Amino acid sequence: MALFHNFPLMAALLSIVLAQIVKVPIKLIATRSWDVGLGFSTGGMPSSHSAAVVSLATAIGIVEGVDSSAFAIAVIVSAITMYDAMGIRRHAGMHASLINRIARTIPLLHHDAESKKPREELKELLGHRPIEVLAGAVFGAAVSVVYYWIVYG
Repeated sequence: MALFHNFPLMAALLSIVLAQIVKVPIKLIATRSWDVGLGFSTGGMPSSHSAAVVSLATAIGIVEGVDSSAFAIAVIVSAITMYDAMGIRRHAGMHASLINRIARTIPLLHHDAESKKPREELKELLGHRPIEVLAGAVFGAAVSVVYYWIVYG
């Protein structure tokens, strides 16, 4: 039960869940497309990875102070995670999109040789645009502050 009283952990988990939930109505407003599956996938607005790590860092800063070693570690992990989401993971998604388009145009690549069924396409929505990462970071910090205010107010 002590685990549930770990404010930084609970704030980070809450940020992930809320960011995933918020993705669905944001996409609906932006594109007029209802996609509940987006709530269970990577990518999209806001970045739940960014929300989680920034929420964790914010919560640690609130509880232990911004001069603590734990806060310093959380900030560095946050920066690495957000950089990765905008860089490597985003580019991997762009590559997957290109490979999927090429495979659709070449029947030999698009179908499995043994079963003759179409191959499963590569997942394209892996990373984030910088605005999605920034929105996730702001969202995560806000969740920690509001959660602390509500619970410990």
